[in-house]
Amino acid sequence: MLKLVGVSKVHQAAEIQTTALDRIDLEIEAGEYVAITGPSGCGKSTMLGILGLLDVPSKGEYWFEGQNIAGWSEAQLNKLRRGRIGFIFQSFNLIEELTVFENVELALEYNGTPARERRERVSAMLEKLGVGHRAGHRPSQLSGGQQQRVAIARALVSGPAVLLADEPTGNLDSAHGDEVMRLLRDINAEGTTVVMVTHSPDHAAQASRTLNLLDGRIMVDALQAA
Repeated sequence: MLKLVGVSKVHQAAEIQTTALDRIDLEIEAGEYVAITGPSGCGKSTMLGILGLLDVPSKGEYWFEGQNIAGWSEAQLNKLRRGRIGFIFQSFNLIEELTVFENVELALEYNGTPARERRERVSAMLEKLGVGHRAGHRPSQLSGGQQQRVAIARALVSGPAVLLADEPTGNLDSAHGDEVMRLLRDINAEGTTVVMVTHSPDHAAQASRTLNLLDGRIMVDALQAA
């Protein structure tokens, strides 16, 4: 489903070059749950950004659902990203001026979904994630765990094939973090491909496969024991 072939990413700042990813080869099949681990600065977030079409490789190919998207325009990448990829971030990235319902609905407005369908899909997703009773609240009126549930609802409401999570429990206490991890397992069990960046060995162990990065290279690619 996702395939990187010889992917490198080099950041240029003045006369200094920094290699964030170094000749990465990787295939992720539909329905997998992959955890990306490694120390700070090893390339985890860079890899997630490339997988999510938020960044482009300096070298190499990226195949998404059988299409080599190297050289695609920003407009083409945006269209593909909106329809097929959902994102969850450590910082939630909810808009305080909007209600919970409006934050989630925004994902469907970008896709041009008709208003009636938007209302039905948002209501159903909020109920599914246990925050339907908070639909009219602002993000600041919610706990951290509830905010992350809303962020997950926003990521899932458009029915993406791939869910990318960047340290999704980083701003949560252990109890709420465990709730989010359970949700990710449930989402994956329903068929969505999940790729998660995490510093937590315990959370990484809940994925079906773990990639360990060091200095921009994959050092370990291991399936978890069932």
